[in-house]
Amino acid sequence: MPNNTNRKIFDKFISKTKIYLIIIAILLVVLCCYEVNFITPAILIYVLILMYAYWTNNKRKTELSEHIKDLTLTVDNAAKSTLINSPFPLVIIETDGNIIWKSSKFIHEFANIDVNNYLNDIVREIKLEIEKNKEEDKNKENALKEQKDLILKQIKIGEKNYKIVGEYVESKEKDKKKEHEYMTTLYFMDETEHLELQQNYIDSKLCVGIIMIDNYEEIMQRIPDEEKPIMMAQIEKKLYDWATGFEGLIIKSERDTFVVVLEQKYIAQLEEEKFHILDEIKEISIPGKLQSTLSIAISTEGKSNYEKYKTAQAMIDIVLGRGGDQAILNKEGKYVFFGGRTQEIEKRTKVKARIVAHALEELIVEAENVIVMGHMNSDIDAMGASLGIYRLAKTIGKEAYIVNETASFGLDIFIENAKKEEEYKKAIIGKQEAIEKITPETLLVVVDTHKTSYVEIPELLEKTNKIVVIDHHRRSTDFIENAILTFHEVYASSACELVTELIEYSENNITLSEIEIEGLYAGIMMDTKNFTFKTGVRTFEAAAYLRKCGVDIIKVKKWFQSDLETYHKISEIIANAEIVNDTIGISIYNQEVPNCNIICAKAADELLTISNITASFVIGNLGDKVCISGRSIGDINVQVILEKLGGGGHITLAGAQVEGKSIEEVKEELINCINEYFNETSN
Repeated sequence: MPNNTNRKIFDKFISKTKIYLIIIAILLVVLCCYEVNFITPAILIYVLILMYAYWTNNKRKTELSEHIKDLTLTVDNAAKSTLINSPFPLVIIETDGNIIWKSSKFIHEFANIDVNNYLNDIVREIKLEIEKNKEEDKNKENALKEQKDLILKQIKIGEKNYKIVGEYVESKEKDKKKEHEYMTTLYFMDETEHLELQQNYIDSKLCVGIIMIDNYEEIMQRIPDEEKPIMMAQIEKKLYDWATGFEGLIIKSERDTFVVVLEQKYIAQLEEEKFHILDEIKEISIPGKLQSTLSIAISTEGKSNYEKYKTAQAMIDIVLGRGGDQAILNKEGKYVFFGGRTQEIEKRTKVKARIVAHALEELIVEAENVIVMGHMNSDIDAMGASLGIYRLAKTIGKEAYIVNETASFGLDIFIENAKKEEEYKKAIIGKQEAIEKITPETLLVVVDTHKTSYVEIPELLEKTNKIVVIDHHRRSTDFIENAILTFHEVYASSACELVTELIEYSENNITLSEIEIEGLYAGIMMDTKNFTFKTGVRTFEAAAYLRKCGVDIIKVKKWFQSDLETYHKISEIIANAEIVNDTIGISIYNQEVPNCNIICAKAADELLTISNITASFVIGNLGDKVCISGRSIGDINVQVILEKLGGGGHITLAGAQVEGKSIEEVKEELINCINEYFNETSN
């Protein structure tokens, strides 16, 4: 740009000289016309003027050239001086690891640090970056011959954090034997102070949490009046002492609820301690063999403290939905759980069942039609509950349908029997028909699951906003958030138990058919393992109601009978079981058969009948997935273990499905999760 400008100035100067010479020539010619004697002197004068103009023009040109040359040298020297005296540590390095030059700042900064290892790692990243750019620019000719900016991630060298920026160019004097060598200039920008300031800001942000005493009402009912203040004083003292350890503030907002405020820098401490306050509260001695437990939810997400509090309120519902005795952290958009090792204690009241039954009936009346949906690979609990809701809707006078796209081996026979009745031939529909029948005014009732990714047909959740959820599993993070009515009781044995209560407390006189009664009773039997696991008073009350309705118990038991071939397979699985951690049985069923998950579940149940086995896991082959069935007598929480593999369930009964891995890989991961579980429980 400067050369072009100077050239224009010079050209302008030459143009003016020509004009002057022409004017002088004209004047001399005119003068010679009047006086002939002036011709010779005029010629001499004009020649002298031409010589002078030529000499002055050459001199001016030389001066401009010298000025431009001096200016260029000055700029180059300034650039070199800036490079040499860079305020940032600077290094010029080739991609083969050869260091061409280091600045004095670089030498001084890393005088006591072996920086070569760091440089080798950086060079590897540079090569990857160059290869990436080569791929992007493969259609551009000579794209990498141009200088390109390079930004690498932050690294820590010694006690300081650096952000590395720079550029790379293709080396001009590269080795001919090597296809591509690049020369890279790297600046090391010290961001230690900036990062410390940023971390201090993050650490000082407030977190808001909610603490609830799970079984407050039960404790207050069972202990004498004179001991109630002492009992609460013990709980509150432990909470206040716990808060002192992280300089937090605890405020009692209700008789069984506290609000906790703390700085974010203490979150890591709470994680490391694994919320030991959960165990401390359980150690408080309460008359009547009771045990107090806490539910804790702490939120770090939200622009204001009010938003954090509202988030904590939503999170405490998740904890209570998982059975209480747990802590949950909302960290970087993910939920992290702690505790949850106590067996659930029945806390439900008949009042809630009556309220939900009345609300559900009102929603059915207002709806255009009703569609009932269970979970993928449906079982007898999901189908039995679906039949109960179907009958409730039909009694009110609404069109109702049951969606069934996938079913386990044992359920196929049950559905075949149900379809022998003319009514159920039309009532049980598939995916395509369900999508055609659902409208924004349809009431969609989801039973035996609350997970958006586990329902029979996830697309139906997007077709209507009128969604009801009825489930008994411990709540996961993938729950259906937009449900207008939720009957989620983790203390119930099964979805069939919950639906039976809704039918029992309905304001309508509901008459169940034989297949509906059998389905509801079978669902309770299956999830309780013949009334052995997870049974409460309400479980037997629901069973008694179905018994009054005329259920044939012997016929129901036949639904669970295994054929001889299946029994042989289960026996083979048990025979191949191995013991880990002294009391946990693990076995593999590698045959890809349609009822693989049923066989695995039955084998896991049978493994628990062996003495000294407190938990069992059976891994099966579903073809594109690997399934795991977990069972426990209550000492070990199989739900927490299988949650690590993306599954869920209850303390004594849980399952998981893993994609993209072999059975052996899943087994290895499962053993790692079991070891991790024991490490957590021992701390």
